[in-house]
Parts: sequence; structure tokens; C-alpha cells
Amino acid sequence: MDHITFLVAVVIVTALAFDFTNGFHDTANAMATSIATGALKPRTAVLVSGVLNIVGAFLSTEVAKTISGGIVDDTLVSPGMIFAGLIGAILWNLLTWLVGLPSSSSHALFGGLIGAVWVGAGSHGVHFDKVLEKVLIPAVASPVVAGVAALIATYLAYKLTARGRKDSVTKGFRLGQIASASLVSLAHGTNDAQKTMGIITLTLISAGALGHDAGPPVWVIASAGLAIGLGTYLGGWRIIRTMGKGLTEIQSPQGFAAETASTAVILTSAHLGFALSTTQVASGSILGAGLGRRLAEVRWGVAGRMVAAWLITLPSAALVGGISAAAVKHGGNFGTVVVALVGAAVAAGIVVVSRRNPVHADNVNDGHDVTIRTEPPAHVGAAA
Repeated sequence: MDHITFLVAVVIVTALAFDFTNGFHDTANAMATSIATGALKPRTAVLVSGVLNIVGAFLSTEVAKTISGGIVDDTLVSPGMIFAGLIGAILWNLLTWLVGLPSSSSHALFGGLIGAVWVGAGSHGVHFDKVLEKVLIPAVASPVVAGVAALIATYLAYKLTARGRKDSVTKGFRLGQIASASLVSLAHGTNDAQKTMGIITLTLISAGALGHDAGPPVWVIASAGLAIGLGTYLGGWRIIRTMGKGLTEIQSPQGFAAETASTAVILTSAHLGFALSTTQVASGSILGAGLGRRLAEVRWGVAGRMVAAWLITLPSAALVGGISAAAVKHGGNFGTVVVALVGAAVAAGIVVVSRRNPVHADNVNDGHDVTIRTEPPAHVGAAA
């Protein structure tokens, strides 16, 4: 415990704060389609998803090892660099949540970490070959694979049930969605909770509390699972609205197909140690399900904005992480305090702005656009 300095403790708390934002940012990956089709009530959906995220965190540590000893050189990383990278990831998560864009929490984390290590230790501190192999290639391939799988599954679902009664088919697939959405939540915990485990493990290695190539201790696994589970339960309603209603109007056969495709891709990648974006997988599956249903409307404008967010997530988080790392590197403890205060102020500002146009469990299915008010909403009496 002598290695757990104040800075290390701050980094661990910040990592768990990121894990919390990851949870509510990515709730939509598992539950948006089930909420949109009525298979699960909103509050029930996020409760189920939160519990299964915690369970999933204990199933594997391969992705955590990729983070802690793969994409950066753990012998050159300091707790201050990790702190700076986490600030970049958290702010990007909150900004994209505010506008309802399902960008990648994973790539925000990778970007923040890469930018911070690059500034703090030099370009040789980043293993770019591993970034290409474990992050960038899966980022391109996973949504395509999931989309094609969901397209085929959707086509077969409608083909095989073409002569069935519509109400019976809908009821049957809604029941199936309870299972398939639960599996996505389990897979999400297996993949995404491990990223925070990897960050905390990397911090402990850099502080000398763990040996090189060590895996995450049990307390790290448990705390990361609880943080992402709690974030998931609170529900990222703004992003749930975009994914459930914004890309295409989802029917229960499509929801079942999308969730099943997402589960297969995420669990396979977690087993192989690929730290992919579950958001991109789920979005690809929903698009594929939309294309697989005859006469379904796909809102390509929304899809285009999502892809644009995917492209800029990693470099944007890297930029913030790099700037934060420069402040920490040259400013020491004072620079760390300044970065923390600025990050907290920006985060608080985003939360305040979000309250001007809230999205919650009661209105999540009312529309498919998330708008940002520049002025507080008028009182009912004044509006009348």
C-alpha cells in the first residue's frame, strides 16, 4: 500500500469516474432497441443492463491486459500521464452525450491515453503497431461485420415469419429481445469494464505497486464492474433516443437480430483481446437491421453524423489528453490541480446545459432528435 500515493489515488478515482460515464454513455448499446420496440420498460431495461454489466466484468481480463501492457510502454508511463488521458476521455464522453451522439467511449479512452503518453514520454512510448492491430483494424471491421450479420438475420427473421400472425410474431420476438439484450449487456461488461481495469492496472504498474505484465487484482475488477454498472443504471437516455429512434424505426424482429449480432461480435473480440468499440458494433447492427427490413427508412443524415463523430473521437480526445499532459508535466502538482479544476468546470457546464432539454425514461421514445436549448425552457404559464 506504500505505493498508493495521493496522485495514484486521484488517478484511480478519475478512472472510475470515466467508467461511470462509459456506463451511461453506452447503455444504449444494449437496451436502445428493446426500449424502442417496447420489449422492456425503460427503467427495467437499465436495471437489467446494469446488473449484467457487473457480472460481465468478472468473465474475462484479456482486454484489460491489452490496455495495461499493449498499446503503450508501461515502463515509460506515469500516473500523471494516465490522469491527463482520462480527463480527455471523460470530457469527450460528456460532450457527445450532451448532443446525443453515440460515439466510442473506448476510442475516447485510447485517444486520451495515447495523446498524454505521446506528450509525456515521446512517440516511442506508444506502441503504434498494437494500436493498429488491437484498436484501429477492429474499429473498421467490427461495425461492418455486425451490420452484415444483422442484415442477414433480419432478412431471415421476416422471411421465416412471413405467414405468421403479426401480433404473435411481435410478441415472440419481444420475448427473444429480453434474452438478446441481456446478452449484449453481459458482453458489454466483459469488454468495456475491462478497459478501466486496464487503466487502473497500468497506474499501479507505473507506481510500482504491481509487477510488469500483471493482471488486474480482484478489487480492481469489482470496483470497475460496480462503476460501469451504476452508470448504466442511471441510463444515457439522450443516446438511447438516438440509437433507438434516430437511425431507423426498429421493429421487434430487427431488434432481436441487431442485439444477437452485437453479442456475437463483442464476445468474440473480448475473447481475442481486441479492445473494440461496443458503440460502433451496436450502431452497425442497428443499421444492418434497418437495411434488412423491406421498405424500412434509414436516416442516413444521423448515420453520417455518427460516423463523423467516430472519426474525430480518437484524435480529439488525444488532443485534450496531450494538452492536459503538458500542463501536468511542466506544472507538476499545480498543473495537475489546474487540469482537474478546468475539467470539473467543463463537466459541470455540460451537465447544466443538458438540464435545459432533459431526456429521461418518460420521454425517451417521444422523438428521435436530441436538441440543445441555448435558453432555459419557458414556464408553462408564460408559454400559455
